[in-house]
Amino acid sequence: MQESFISMDVDSIIRRKTKQIQVGSVKIGGDAPIVVQSMTNTDTRDIVATVAQIHALQQAGCEIVRVAVPDEEALLALPAIKKQIQIPLIADIHFHYKLAIGAIQNGADGIRINPGNIARDKIAEIVKTAKKSGTVIRIGVNSGSLEKDLVIEYGGSTAEALCASAMRNIALFEDMGFDLIKLSLKSSNVPTMINAYRLISAKTDYPLHLGVTEAGMPTDAAVKSALGIGMLLYEGIGDTIRVSVTGSPVQEMPIAYGILRALGIRKTGAEIISCPTCGRCQIDVEGLAEKVAHALAGRKKYIKVALMGCVVNGPGEAAEADIGIAGGRGFGMLFKEGAAYKRVEEKDFVPALLTEIEKIDKER
Repeated sequence: MQESFISMDVDSIIRRKTKQIQVGSVKIGGDAPIVVQSMTNTDTRDIVATVAQIHALQQAGCEIVRVAVPDEEALLALPAIKKQIQIPLIADIHFHYKLAIGAIQNGADGIRINPGNIARDKIAEIVKTAKKSGTVIRIGVNSGSLEKDLVIEYGGSTAEALCASAMRNIALFEDMGFDLIKLSLKSSNVPTMINAYRLISAKTDYPLHLGVTEAGMPTDAAVKSALGIGMLLYEGIGDTIRVSVTGSPVQEMPIAYGILRALGIRKTGAEIISCPTCGRCQIDVEGLAEKVAHALAGRKKYIKVALMGCVVNGPGEAAEADIGIAGGRGFGMLFKEGAAYKRVEEKDFVPALLTEIEKIDKER
């Protein structure tokens, strides 16, 4: 396959161009923006709880959501859930191919199947149904449930084995004339995950969903995802992402958007630049950063805010932000769009910043 790339309007990132597909109302691949996904951790059979969590995820920035469909009762809940949400709904299927077929028939915008735990002849039945309805299938290869013959052949759940599994299933799908495919090759081992996506990206132009599986609690998940997802995105690989966090999936959103924002791929929300503080710091930067972050949580428009505690780097960093404070003893200089704007007492830092941010929003 001849690789092709598209510019991402970032200094050194050239995104690999993939086949574009559409899941519900959301375009994936091609020149579409990188899409942020998540998965509920509610019991899908509990429609009220599941819908409430999806609404919270959407409010936090989730653009596609996946729900587990472990049994018939969960399957029957899909239509009611779908009616009450505004983002595409993906059904996550393991073991039972009839649940995958039922999810498609019940209106799921896409399904995710793991080829390691569904027999190949049953996968063919799923593909036939998806082909009739035009439903996207994510081939979700996972190091924890890889086909046994590939584990033996490659000496473990290696990057090469993950890639071989994906290519094997792509061939099955294509032999049936089906190409509404998205791929993921996940591992909890970051180097394995990175290498697997590098391998598959050189072999196919199907859109890729990036993620480090079972990444752990928020701090570990943020570190592993920033390394794994971030490195691949920097290399131009990836079309959708999910940060997997143990706990509420709403916690995934700021990490995911933080990765995209740090790379300059999608500038949304508030980017807060704050100094780590040292003996020269003469204001409460930590308290200030917490208050500003809380006040700007859930914001959609991009703005860069610098909160600096002293005169060493403070003025320079603040001047490079849209809005910023460079602190002194009990006061600070407010910088706005690159220039010193006015002196502000420390007790007025937060209201002064929020007032000026509101003005900037109106001017843009």
